[in-house]
Amino acid sequence: MKATRLTLMCHGRTVAQKLACFPTDESLEMDWQSAKGSLSRSFKESPRLLCGPEARTRQTAELFGSDIQVVEALRDCDFGRWKGVRIGDLQKNHPEALAAWLEDPLAAPHGGESVRQLGERVAAWLKTLEATSGHVVAITHPFVVRAALTQVLQGAAFNLIDVEPLSAVELRYFGRWRLRLTALDAEGAF
Repeated sequence: MKATRLTLMCHGRTVAQKLACFPTDESLEMDWQSAKGSLSRSFKESPRLLCGPEARTRQTAELFGSDIQVVEALRDCDFGRWKGVRIGDLQKNHPEALAAWLEDPLAAPHGGESVRQLGERVAAWLKTLEATSGHVVAITHPFVVRAALTQVLQGAAFNLIDVEPLSAVELRYFGRWRLRLTALDAEGAF
């Protein structure tokens, strides 16, 4: 049986991201309609294209092709009452709730989905891919990508990390270390 290759890709930039707001079902910031199919030759072979149900993931997927399967498991985390709220406003007005949510994977002070629940949903979806083969490209959200990486890297992570030649991993420190997965910009630079 041929191996499964999963490429997790974050959707394109939205205004909510620029404003540091919890997302709603916003569209991409770019003129995605005129760019439809522009990235269809990004992969050597035609992959199976999957995406979450939100506008921003569907629009990003259409950059890669038109044969797209919407997968409910790839939907963004449910942020409940925090949808559309600026993170800075939460820090100012509800710092305890934000801190609890950031520190406790079981916490859901927003009334939506906890990080643990998101991880369980993504783990169940990853399990369904174990019976498939070929290249799957999943256009989804930062929280879903984080949940998938957490599932893969749990436990003895050292031997589960492949580092390809000329690959890059960026770590940033702002009070704690964070892993940043970078993308090439329009000029082809990191």
